[in-house]
Amino acid sequence: MKRFFRWLKAIFNRGMDKLEDPEVMLDQARRDMQESLNANREKAVQAITQKNQLQRLLEEAKKKSAQYESQATLALQQGNRDLARDFIRQKTANDQNIVSLQASYDQALQTVEAVKIAIKRQEDEVRKKTAEALTLKAQWKQAQIQSSITKALQGLTFENEYEGFGAAKERINEAQSEAAARNEMMAESLHGKVMAMEDKAMDYEAEAELQKLEEKLGMRAPASAQQAAETQQLQQVSINGTQAPVSESAPAAPASQIDKELEELEKRLNEGKP
Repeated sequence: MKRFFRWLKAIFNRGMDKLEDPEVMLDQARRDMQESLNANREKAVQAITQKNQLQRLLEEAKKKSAQYESQATLALQQGNRDLARDFIRQKTANDQNIVSLQASYDQALQTVEAVKIAIKRQEDEVRKKTAEALTLKAQWKQAQIQSSITKALQGLTFENEYEGFGAAKERINEAQSEAAARNEMMAESLHGKVMAMEDKAMDYEAEAELQKLEEKLGMRAPASAQQAAETQQLQQVSINGTQAPVSESAPAAPASQIDKELEELEKRLNEGKP
């Protein structure tokens, strides 16, 4: 039973949707205006008909009054005064009828003119509303087309189809950030090495200055004298075959290394002979 009522409700709603369609409503409104105009035109025709009848009666009454007056004149000319009086009496009664007919005709004429003006205005309004209905129909068609386009666009899924681009872009950004971090760490490491080299250079300069200061104070032999002493010790070792005392600042070389250097020296000396 509930399904039956739901079915009836759906049928009713569908019928109401069709009835509330703007095109149907505009067509119905145009038909109503045209029917109203036709009805008013029919009423105007009836009013004009009544006016014409009053006009005809008024003209006949005026002709009759003129006829009574003519007959009374003829009776007087013939010397029949009593007959002339009867004609004048009928003319007077007919003149009263003319006055009443004239008032009714004047009122009918005003009414007809007002009805004509109203009909003219209504015709103009119907033409205006008909043109407006055509414009509204065109706008309704445009609205339906726009609605169809909107519904069609709502069914599109561009974002879902191209989600891979967003994920790839995010991965690339992460990789770029990581590479930037590694470059930054490498730059820090290179900077540390450069600083270490600069520290060693400063240590060498400080050691050289310290040696100069020791030489100046007599706490250390000049570098040239020390090198000459070391050379003399080496020569003495090569001649005597014994190890000479070595300065504390230079460590003693191994015997095998000394013998090797001695052999190379003797070889060069022999090669230099003529």
